Amino acid sequence: MAQIRIENVRKDFGSFNAVKSSTFTIEDGEFFMLLGPSGCGKTTTLRMMAGLELPTSGEIYIDGEEVGQKPASKRDIAFVFQMFALYPHMNVGKNISYPLRSQGMPKAQVKKKVHEIAEILGITDILNKSVGGLSGGDRQRVALGRAIVRDPKAFFMDEPLGALDAEFREHMSEELRALHDRMNATTVYVTHDQLEAMQMGDKIVVMNHGVVEQFGVPQEIYDWPATKFVAQFIGSPCMNFLDFKGSVSKDTDSVQLENVSLEIPKSIDGVNGDLTFGIRPEHIFLDDSAGYRGRVVATEYLGTTQIVTLDTPNGQIKARVASSDKISVGQQTGLRFDPRTVTLFDASTGHALRSHANQGVI
Repeated sequence: MAQIRIENVRKDFGSFNAVKSSTFTIEDGEFFMLLGPSGCGKTTTLRMMAGLELPTSGEIYIDGEEVGQKPASKRDIAFVFQMFALYPHMNVGKNISYPLRSQGMPKAQVKKKVHEIAEILGITDILNKSVGGLSGGDRQRVALGRAIVRDPKAFFMDEPLGALDAEFREHMSEELRALHDRMNATTVYVTHDQLEAMQMGDKIVVMNHGVVEQFGVPQEIYDWPATKFVAQFIGSPCMNFLDFKGSVSKDTDSVQLENVSLEIPKSIDGVNGDLTFGIRPEHIFLDDSAGYRGRVVATEYLGTTQIVTLDTPNGQIKARVASSDKISVGQQTGLRFDPRTVTLFDASTGHALRSHANQGVI
C-alpha cells in the first residue's frame, strides 16, 4: 500500500477555480474521508489523485513518486464509482477477473485469485450470474471485487454506497470498513454524509468551495471545529451559535452574554468585535438555577433522548436531553453550558479562536 501526499494542488476549469491550493497527507493504510457538500471540490480532488483529472498546479505523490501529470493507468490504483460501472455482457466472475485477464495472467492463477476475493466478499454463489439481475448491494460487492483483485497501491472510492437505500447502506459501510481493516489498504473515500465519514474514517478532510476547512481525526473535528462551517456541517443537530459583541484576550476564561458570565476554555487567540459562542446540543443542560435563560418552543422525541428547541436573547438553540425529562412548550428555564466544550468564533471570519483545550488541533 502507499502514503499519498497532496501539496498545493489547484484545479481550474476555465475561469472556475474548483480546488484552491489543497495540502494534506494520507498515511499508508489509512481509511481517509473527503467530506463536504455538493460542489465543494472533493470529487475533483479524488479524480486528480486517481489521474482522471490533471491538476492545474501542485504536486501529487503516491508511495513517494510524483504522479501529478501521469494518467490513471500509470498510478497502480483502483477506482470504485458510485454507479458500479460493471460490464453488463459479462457475468460476475468475468467482471472481477477482467483486470487480471487484461494483464495476461494465466487462467489457473486468475481463477484462484477470483475465488479468494469472492470468499472475502461473500459472493462465491453468484460468480456465474449475470450482473444485470443482481441487487444493488451485490453489484457493489462485485465492483469492489474488481477493484481489489489486483492488489493496487491505493483504492479511490467516489460515494460507492450512494445508490443504496439507507438500511443497506449502513450495513455495507460496516462491511467496507471491515474489508479495509482486513486488507490494511490505503483507501480514499468521497462522501457528503458526515455520519458516514465520522463512523468509517481514520482521518477526515472537510472541504467547502474548493478549500480545505479542516483536516484531522473525527473526534478532533467534532470537538474542536476550526471554522463555523465545519461546526455547522458536522453533527446532527449541528453546533449551536449565540452571537454577541465583546472582546477576548489571551487567557480570557469567561464572556458576558446578557450580563451573565459564561465560562469558556482559556483563549490563546484574541479578538475585539463580534463573536459567536458555539456549543454542541449534548453539552447544554436545563437548570433552573442557571442565570442564562431560554423559553422552550418545541420538543422532538428520539427514543432515549429528545431535542429541545429554545429561544434565547442571543438566538435559537437546541439541547439534547434525556427523554425522561419533563419539558413542555412555553416553559422558561435556565441554561447551563459545559465550559470545556465551548468554541468561540470570530464572527467576521468564521474562524475558531484557539484555546488551551484545543491547542495543536485548530
